[in-house]
Order: sequence, then structure tokens, then C-alpha cells
Amino acid sequence: MNLAPVFLGSLARRRTATLFSMAAICLGVALGMAVHAIHEAALTEFGRGLRSMAGEADLQVKGPRGGFDEGLYALLAARPEVAAASPVVEVETQVTGRDETLQLLGVDVFTLPRVTPALLPRPAEDAADTSERTDRFAILAEDTVFLSAAAQSALGLKSGDRLRLRAGEQALDLRVAGDLPGAAQNRRLAVMDIAAVQARFAKLGRLTRIDLRLAEGVAPEAARLGLQAILPAGVLIEAPEAAEDQAANLSRAYRVNLTMLAAIALLTGGFLVFSAQALSVVRRRTEFAFLRAIGLARRDLFIWLLAEGALVGLAGGLVGVALGHGLAWAMLTLLGGDLGAGYFAGLTPQLQFQPGVTAVYVALGVLAGVAGAWLPAREAATVSPAQALKAGDDAALLGGRGHPRLGIAVLAASLPVCWIPPINGLPVGGYLAVAGLLAGSVLLLPAVASAVAWLLPQRGPVPARLAAARLGAAPGHAVVAAAGVLTSVALAAAMAIMVASFRESVDEWLSELLPADLYLRVGTIQSGSLLDEALQARISAVPGVGRVNFTRHESLRLAAGQAPVGLIARPVAADGRDLPLVGAALPPGPGETAIWVSEAMQDLYGWRPGQRVEVPLAGQPVPLRVAGIWRDYARQTGALMIDLADYRRLTGDPLANDAAIWLAPGAAAAQVAAALTAVGDPGTLQLAYPGEIRAISLRVFDRTFAVTYLLEAVAVAIGLAGVAASFAALAAARRREFGMLRHLGLTRRQIGWMLAQEGALAAGVGVLGGLLAGGAIGLVLIEVVNRQSFHWSMDLHVPWGSLAWFAGALIALAAAAAVLAGRQAMRQDAVLAVREDW
Repeated sequence: MNLAPVFLGSLARRRTATLFSMAAICLGVALGMAVHAIHEAALTEFGRGLRSMAGEADLQVKGPRGGFDEGLYALLAARPEVAAASPVVEVETQVTGRDETLQLLGVDVFTLPRVTPALLPRPAEDAADTSERTDRFAILAEDTVFLSAAAQSALGLKSGDRLRLRAGEQALDLRVAGDLPGAAQNRRLAVMDIAAVQARFAKLGRLTRIDLRLAEGVAPEAARLGLQAILPAGVLIEAPEAAEDQAANLSRAYRVNLTMLAAIALLTGGFLVFSAQALSVVRRRTEFAFLRAIGLARRDLFIWLLAEGALVGLAGGLVGVALGHGLAWAMLTLLGGDLGAGYFAGLTPQLQFQPGVTAVYVALGVLAGVAGAWLPAREAATVSPAQALKAGDDAALLGGRGHPRLGIAVLAASLPVCWIPPINGLPVGGYLAVAGLLAGSVLLLPAVASAVAWLLPQRGPVPARLAAARLGAAPGHAVVAAAGVLTSVALAAAMAIMVASFRESVDEWLSELLPADLYLRVGTIQSGSLLDEALQARISAVPGVGRVNFTRHESLRLAAGQAPVGLIARPVAADGRDLPLVGAALPPGPGETAIWVSEAMQDLYGWRPGQRVEVPLAGQPVPLRVAGIWRDYARQTGALMIDLADYRRLTGDPLANDAAIWLAPGAAAAQVAAALTAVGDPGTLQLAYPGEIRAISLRVFDRTFAVTYLLEAVAVAIGLAGVAASFAALAAARRREFGMLRHLGLTRRQIGWMLAQEGALAAGVGVLGGLLAGGAIGLVLIEVVNRQSFHWSMDLHVPWGSLAWFAGALIALAAAAAVLAGRQAMRQDAVLAVREDW
């Protein structure tokens, strides 16, 4: 007997519920697929660029951002383990007249072919205009530069054109002498002679990288250990792929968190399938009883109902992966390869179709459909044919009062898993806690519905009393309508609490770090341009300037395999009161130098207040005392803060990156700002007010969470769709009940009010459970997931007004959806509606 038309055809007969279920699964799959596709494309492009820059190098010597002594090049090149060495000076410089930066490499063209031939410049010898032709030694000139194809396209330049780059106070006028044919296709790169870069960018005697090709038969790990022993503190040897791994680790937590949000959307889709299938079972109980009576086994009925859910999941998965690729393309266009988070800024990744990954996401869609259909299929298979043939037997749906003890146990188990330490940098315990909170809340829904019904007043209009009575008599129906609402509200509430807490904490953090009236720097922060002593003196002498605090930014390499940490040298009070401290400070003793570490340093390196640590400064390990922990939202890899006077005493470095300026009493900010910008060459110095910096930072924050807002909106839409689909199916199953109520004297208007209140009560139960679960999940996101993923804490801020407005609007929309869904069922004549009741 071919039963496919009977079971699978039912999906076509209930098109609305089927489409809602499929759309929910489709959106969950699409969002997860898009996040994965974008991140993989960005990582692939990032890795391709690194590999092209590393060429045939087996190892790379790297140090702080400011570089290290170039004498190490001769030392390493003479080692027997090294077959060839190529020195490099890396500079992030600003293109004059533009906000973007350009990665500039100073290379030795004579050592380059043996180690990194991909960076070899190609002179424009084939130019049609002989004035644009250059000779093979153009790379040795101080005024020539070679651009990759991506850089030429982005800047709109070709061979023979002029390019102006910012080098401190000076603007370099360079001629584009050719291209870089071996550079990665989407890598914006410029190459000059190493001596020219050292001279023009204040790097005389300094290198930032040495690429090493090892002698034949030498194992890279053995060579790394042997060569590391002769290097100064803070200069490390790593494999070229280490940078790719570090970038993947940094961005992994962000990607996984977005994927988990997409998984919750997929979970909500599973609840929608569950809702549609559960109500379909109620409507088709007579059909199932007939099939059972003519010989259909329980197992076959169970499998066919699972097949219905699997088909919905398969359709949603197939459409979802297609939509996911389209969404990935749109998100790449709008937000870039970093999804707004800044991990892969400047890259233009190309999406690649991955059959294996696509199959996994389609399978996840099928799994969501099967999971949603499992419980209704089991309920239908266990009901006896005789019982199922009785009219009105839909109160037993979902086992009546649910499983409150199991729900309480699952909720209780969510607390201890929060203390599970991160695994490979991922907050697995936090994810388990979120899953437990959602599952426990859904299991407790029937008990919550019964408690709400018991608390409702027993007096009042008839529609209100009927709605309350139904909620108390059939709480399983409330679960069907409210399960999707609970998960979507929990997600939206948790993310609203976390984002509000994060945003408020960032705003307060910026206010503490930006106390001055004006801030000044040369070029962009990425360009690393410096203020020399003479320029610092001229800034301090400007009329109207009351006080100036200069800041020096540097990066340090503390351990192999770890990304560089930031070093910030600025005037700091002895007790750290001018820093956003977390906890009490422990000032160092006499003769000791204090250092203040960020929360990421505490998590990644285990540094604690009062601990003595060694930090590589100027190539020497310097003993310092950790005086306290401060909050830093800018550097996920960790940051150190040291007093500027101590830094200059220990390193002899008098330079600065930027300046915080307090105005003298009575000075006009606009006049002082004009005088400050006139101190340097036109367009050299950039000034900003603290309010502008905060506004820009918060815009970047909002851009970072743009994908999160999208996921919240999708979750809420899915929850509302669940309410509409649930009440549409319930109303169709209750036609005879409505007819009997009409016989007893209720008007269509009163039945409509009853449905509205039932919808409001069901959604209210879901909203109540969702808000409670969302509050708990929000705390887990703040205290566990964000702390273990990104290593920063935040203060709790609950947007009470927004949540109250959101809850009220959702309940009102659910009530309207219930009324609209019940209209079709109430159109039938009262006599026709009850004539089949026997």
C-alpha cells in the first residue's frame, strides 16, 4: 500500500503551517551557512596573502611593532641551519588625501629571489610610453614604489603615475615603477627598497621581519629551538602559518557565537515544525485511527510522520543553503569579510562553494525537521484507534502537564556547567548552559501555563473565563503555541541585555579613557606615524594648551604561538585611579616599576595583581610588578599599560604616537585646534574631540553587532509565525467547539474575543518564560561566553523599557494573529459545525 500521497500530501493541504515551518528552518540554515561561508572565505584569502608573502620561507623572525636590531640579520644568515635569509621592514602607511592605509614592505631585492620570490617587483619595461619604462634597477631608487594589482585597482593608479604616502610629518612623492605579479590577487601591497623605507620611515638600523629558508635536511622545529636561544627577548621565531592560526583563533569565537545564534534560530524552526506536526496530529486523529484499523502498524505510522518532518527540513535546508550563499554575498558587500568585527579588514574574499559544508547544513535542516516531528509522531503512534476515533480528544496533547521535575533538573544542571573552562578558546560550558536553560524552560511551560491559569480571576466576561479555563484544562496547547515564542523571546531578550550591557560599558570605558579636551595624532592609528621630540615640544608650546599627555603605542611578543600584545605607555597615577580598573590595585614596593594589565592578559597569561613578571623592552627582559587589572575593549589579545616616564627610562624611546591635550583656562577650543594643526605640515596632524571619538567608536560597535540584530529580528518573526500557525491549526481543529458555543448563545464577536485572549495568554506564557530564560541566558553571555571568548567583562544593564515594549507588542500581535487565524473556522454555520459530533 503506497501511503506517500496520504502523508506527504498532507503537507500540501496545510500549506500555511508547512511554509512557516520550512521558512524557519530555511532562515536558520541560511544564517549559519552565510556566517560560515564568509569566515572561511576570509580565512582562505588571509592565508593566501600570508603564504604569498612568506614564499619559500620555512621560518620567520618577528619582533615588536617598532622592530628589532638589523644586526640579527647577519647573525642568522651566518648560521649553518640557514640556507638563505631575507630582511623585511613592514610599514602600515597612509595614502595622503585618503583615510585608508597601505601595507608597504621594504625588501632587499638581492636576497628576495631565494626566499620570497612572490614579492619580486616587475619593472614596467613593456610600457607603451617610453617615459613610463623603467630599468631593472628601479627597485633600488628611493622615489619608486611597486604596487600589487589589488593596490593599483583600489588606488586607481598604473605604472608611471605618482603616489603620495604619509611618513610622519613628511609626504613622500613616489613614482609607480611597476607591479608585483606574484602577490595574492586581493592583497593591497606596496614594495620599495629596504634602505629607502628605513630612511623615510624612521627605521634606520631596524627590521620588523626576517624570512629564513633552512638548509636541506634541517627540521624546522629543531632549527626554531636552536635559533631562538640566540635571539634577544621579545624577538621570536615562528612558522609562517602561525599568523594564519592566530587570526583563525582570534576570529573563531566571534564566528562561533554568530553560528550559535543561527543555531538557536534553527532550533526555533524545529519548534515550529513541532507545533505544526502536533496540531496536525490532533486534526488527523480520525484519519490515523482508520489507517491503524485497516492494518497500519504503529512503527510505520511513526516513520511516515517523521518523514513529513524530514521533508520539511530537507526543503528548508536546500533553500536555506542557496539563500545562505546569497546572504553571504550581500553581507560581504555591506560588512566586508570581517562581518564588521575588524578581524579581516581590508580583505576582499571570494566565496567558494563547498559541497561538504553545504551537505552538513542541509543535514542540519533535515535534523531540525525530524526533531520537531519526533514527539508528535510518538504521541500519534501510542494512541489506540478506539480512543483516537472519539471526538474532542485533543486535551491529552503533549502529556498534559509536561515534565516539571525534568525541567527543574535541567535548569539546575545549567548552573555548574558554567564553570567548565574554555576548550580551545571556546566557551563550551556557556553554550551547554544556554541549551539547558532553553530546554528546561520549554519543559516547564505546561506547569507555568497552569500556574498562570490558576492566578487568573474567576470572574469577568464569559470570553475571558473560557480562555482562562482552556489554559488551565489544556496547558499542552499553550506549549504548542508558546514554545517557539519562548525560544525567540529568550534569544531576543538575552541579546538585548548583553548588547545593552556591552554598549553602556564601552561608553563608560571610553569616557574614562578620554578625559582630555582634544586628541591629536599623525595620520591614522594603523599608519604608526610618530611625533618626534621637536614636534612634541612645538605642540606643548602652542598658546592655549594647558597640559599635554603623550602616549606611545607598541606591540610585544611574549610567547611563541600567541598573537602580539599591546603596550601602551602614558602618564598613569601611582594608584591607577585614572584607569578603568577591575578590582583593587596593589602598588609596587620601593624600587619596583608598576605595570597594569588588561583582563585578557589575566586570562591568557595568568598574570595577577602583585605578581612579578618579565616583559621584553628594548630587547631586554625587564622585571615589572603587576599593580592591577584594567578593562580594555580594544585589544582581544591583551594589553599592558605602563607609565610613560618609566617606559622612556627603560627603553630610551622618546617618540609618541598621539597626544591628549587639556586647554588652558579661558582658551577657545576652535582657536587652539587651528593653531595645533598649523604646527605640522598641511594635512599632517589630525585632531578630534572626545565626543567625536566616542560617537565613531559606538558606530563601529553598532556595525559589529549588525548581524546580531538581524538574527534577533529573524527569531522574533519566527516566534510570531509560530503563534499564527499554531492558532490556525487549533482553530481548524476546534470547529465543533465553536459551533457548540454558538448554540449556547455566544456570538462570533465573543468567540473572537475568546480567541484573542487565548492567543494573548499563550503568547504571554511564552513571553514570560522567554524573558526569564532570556535574563538567565543574558547573564551567561555576559559572565561566561563573552569573558571566555573575548576576555572582557562588562557591567549589567537591563533595557527594561525596551523589553516591556517588546513584550507588550508581541502579546498584542499574537492576540491579533489568533483572531485572524480563527476567522476561517468561525465562518461555518453552527449546525454544520456540530452535526458530526457523536
